[in-house]
Amino acid sequence: MSFLRENWMLFLVLFLSGGMLLWPMIQRRLGTMKDAGNLQVTQLMNANAVVLDVREPKEYEGGRLPNAIHIPLSQLGSRGPELGKLAGRPLVVYCDRGNRSRMAAGKLGKLGFKDVYSLIGGFRAWKSAGLPVER
Repeated sequence: MSFLRENWMLFLVLFLSGGMLLWPMIQRRLGTMKDAGNLQVTQLMNANAVVLDVREPKEYEGGRLPNAIHIPLSQLGSRGPELGKLAGRPLVVYCDRGNRSRMAAGKLGKLGFKDVYSLIGGFRAWKSAGLPVER
């Protein structure tokens, strides 16, 4: 017991770092966003899903998924209501590698989207799989 009392800071660090490692997994289970691979995104697109590109304009000019709507993550808070009329449809969000699309999911949930998917690996994974890209 004295070891625990003398090293309480180490145990605190252990507990906090473990929690930080587990948090993304817990957040995925509790959140409204689901991960989707290239095949599932293709199926969603064929089923009339909305495709949202949250990359910055310079990245968007280099190519995009077919029929993607472009609203950069930095502008999603102010321009998000533009998507309001589409809230009943599934929404596929993507960025370059998949990190920003996860951040966008929280904002989209507040806008009323219940069925939000994030493209695993982002645009890079889509393009490297040889799937169609618009310029």
